[in-house]
Amino acid sequence: MPEDPPIRIFLSPPDVGPQERALLLDAFDSNWIAPLGPHVDAFEREIAAHVGASHAVALSSGTAALHLALRIAGVTVGDRVLCASMTFVATANPILHLGAEPVFVDARASDTDWNLDVDLVEEELDRAAAAGEPPYAALIAVDLYGACADYDRLEPLCNAHGVPLIEDAAEALGSVHRGRHAGTFGDLGVFSFNGNKIITTSGGGMLVTEDAEVADRARFLATQARDPAPHYEHSEAGFNYRLSNLLAAVGRGQLGTLEDKIARRRAIRATYRERLGHLPGVRFAPEPEHADSRDNAWLTCLTIDPEVARADREQVRLHLRTKGIEARPVWKPMHLQPLFSGARVLGGAVSARLFDHGLCLPSGSSLTDHELDEICTEVAGLLAG
Repeated sequence: MPEDPPIRIFLSPPDVGPQERALLLDAFDSNWIAPLGPHVDAFEREIAAHVGASHAVALSSGTAALHLALRIAGVTVGDRVLCASMTFVATANPILHLGAEPVFVDARASDTDWNLDVDLVEEELDRAAAAGEPPYAALIAVDLYGACADYDRLEPLCNAHGVPLIEDAAEALGSVHRGRHAGTFGDLGVFSFNGNKIITTSGGGMLVTEDAEVADRARFLATQARDPAPHYEHSEAGFNYRLSNLLAAVGRGQLGTLEDKIARRRAIRATYRERLGHLPGVRFAPEPEHADSRDNAWLTCLTIDPEVARADREQVRLHLRTKGIEARPVWKPMHLQPLFSGARVLGGAVSARLFDHGLCLPSGSSLTDHELDEICTEVAGLLAG
């Protein structure tokens, strides 16, 4: 059986240009090679200004940012944390790192978005309070594929129950919900600059907050929790979580073209919808309906109903793979992962169905019109017969 050709059209590759190179060389020539430096400070200021936050802390990864967010929120061994099930494992791993127990929340069955079901959250928080159980230590909401969760309901709900709300906006930099930028909801927001994100620093993340003391605490913990002293003094355990000055320089260049990248990804999604949206059994992930909201179209995702379409999700994915085109299933829900086989889940059927039928198409901002046409032609040819 012949092997598939090498991938030549990737799902979401980095899109870099001359500004990133110039800033990286500036950092290199200045000899600020080690973590921290002027580009780190500038990147923090620029991210905070872009999203309208008071403070931002540059870190080595989005996972590190989530870990610190949970730690700062007070999550500890034996606590329970509500968490969206429809997400990448990096959202949930820090819960385990702190010795806490994740309780996963299903996606909602609606045409609004694929984010966590707030009705299930409300029912669980009310149930736990009525039963006299200890309150949940935190809730992690995920802005799935760039679409913001329902913070109009989540923020007052969490406030009423005294539950810290952490926004996992790893996929949503540049998205806007009701006039507010992703990452600025709840108590703490988190971004990722991994290689496949809408902007990248190769690897990196950012913690966003309105509280200066929280930002200072995050920086302290992220630099090995070093106490003020002329020598190395430590009274608690910290982490080596700060972002490199070199990578921050790349991030500054990327941030300068964020709006162009969003516009290109949204145009790519519009083309997919126009070319493929009419095919039997094909449904695209919902987009925000409000005039003062937008998602960044990080990845274009659709579902394929095998009872209606001429091929199922996996047949489409494998067909594209034979053409050197990378497409992937949507996230496998956390409650279906072997790692979390014993975890409690609220609902579960909706996100399981999305995983069974969902597909992510190539969506990178460097995707050419010719490549986009090729992908649409291959998918339509298979599904239309």
